[in-house]
Amino acid sequence: MRLCAFADEASESLEGQIVALKRNGISHLEIRGVDGENISVISHAKVKEIKKMLDENGIKVWSVGSPIGKNDPENNFDKQIEVFKHVCESAQILGAEKIRMFSFFSKNEALVMKRLGELLKNTPNGITLCHENEKGIFGDDALSCLKIHKEYSEIKAVFDPANFVQCGVDTKKAWALLSPYVDYMHVKDALKSKHVVRAGYGIGNLEYLISEYSKIGGKVLTLEPHLMEFKGLSELENGESLSQIPVYDDTNVAFDAGTDALKAILDKLNLKY
Repeated sequence: MRLCAFADEASESLEGQIVALKRNGISHLEIRGVDGENISVISHAKVKEIKKMLDENGIKVWSVGSPIGKNDPENNFDKQIEVFKHVCESAQILGAEKIRMFSFFSKNEALVMKRLGELLKNTPNGITLCHENEKGIFGDDALSCLKIHKEYSEIKAVFDPANFVQCGVDTKKAWALLSPYVDYMHVKDALKSKHVVRAGYGIGNLEYLISEYSKIGGKVLTLEPHLMEFKGLSELENGESLSQIPVYDDTNVAFDAGTDALKAILDKLNLKY
């Protein structure tokens, strides 16, 4: 099992992210934020510098954790397409074949499908769009996600257990519907109260899901601990305050704890990493 992570939860700086990844034996990055900037606004010149530093440290970018689709589909969509094209070019520079994205803050199915189709038309060859189930977007429940993947087989799924829990969705039932479309998983768990906890400590059925994921040939797990406040969390959570239980006072300690919890599950399942 290849381990990947949102290392901006350990450190804002790329240097700090690299240290955290190496310390935990994680070889791949799902890049989202560097030096307090989201990947969607980082200049291509800086992206090239990031690529060089990652290469020098033997770290590959698995996916670009973009915010594409985490907005109103009726709000200046031409600008959204410009941002999307920028992200696609950044992905190509970084050697990433995946772009994580969302399905808009809207329940207007026809409009959502139209906008997703427009994103696909502007997706370069060699790039796969991977839709994450997220709170408040069109695809925040399993049935809505299923509609997306049936409409557009090119769009794969990023299965996020904690987000389903926070939307009141049973993760085992969601897996039964969406597993044929899953490209990779985010490792994040949550309680019924919506608080995020270490993998295996919530009601997201992480052990079951990772076991089933491995059975269908799944190879990549992206750690997204969300165990304490970090730069950019409030924007990611759309203002929701019950995002995590703040039992840690250091981002690196929280990141390591999240990694250790994931490794404990993999060890229990006898899965190599």
